[in-house]
Amino acid sequence: MEVELKDKIAVVTGGSRGIGYCIAEALLAAGAKVFICGRDAQALKTALENLGRVGSKDRVAGIAADVGRFEDCRKVIHRAAQHFGGLDILVNNAGIGIFKPVDQLSPEEWDATIQTNLSGVFYCCREAIPLMRKRGGGYIFNISSLAGVNPFAGGSAYNASKFGLNGFSEAMMQDIRHDGIRVSYIMPGSVATDFAGAPGSKSRESWKLTGEDIAKAVIDLYVYPASSLASRIELRPSQPPKKK
Repeated sequence: MEVELKDKIAVVTGGSRGIGYCIAEALLAAGAKVFICGRDAQALKTALENLGRVGSKDRVAGIAADVGRFEDCRKVIHRAAQHFGGLDILVNNAGIGIFKPVDQLSPEEWDATIQTNLSGVFYCCREAIPLMRKRGGGYIFNISSLAGVNPFAGGSAYNASKFGLNGFSEAMMQDIRHDGIRVSYIMPGSVATDFAGAPGSKSRESWKLTGEDIAKAVIDLYVYPASSLASRIELRPSQPPKKK
């Protein structure tokens, strides 16, 4: 693992907390250089300080950015490539969830969900692919959700963004597979992360998946033999509460 990831250059969106932070931490521990982004400048600063203790400080960097904006995505990808000298791995993790019935969902809330969860992935991939081609290949991971195949009441915007992300991922995989760029999307079920809390913090529901579970899936997929591709991974808690 360490040999295959040593000095590889990775971008992780939404890397200042939750699943993204855990993925950034795992990549650093495996020897990669990691560039993260997040909307909250203070949370980003804290995350960078903490990640600097995992790997040396010269192997981690990041900027505040909103992936719902194309120019922010462009800045993140190209700043990372300039800082570290290229790009090998892109983890599109940033996301938001707004859960309301359709008639109670504002146009602004709909737009924010689609822009962040789907358009932002397109923006980052669009900018990253040419950089990966220059290096002879790469790996793009899109963090989706089981909500991308299982609709639920109140999830219209979130479901639409994740269903769209799954379709986008599969089409993009076919666009770039012959460039040596692999694409996988990971679909977790319930994950014990506190998106409003400190980097890496978790809820107390011990039956849920952890951010570390998702991070391990990313590492395992990356080191999988290049001759094969696990394009879609579904992760579920092994023992959720029994239905009454």
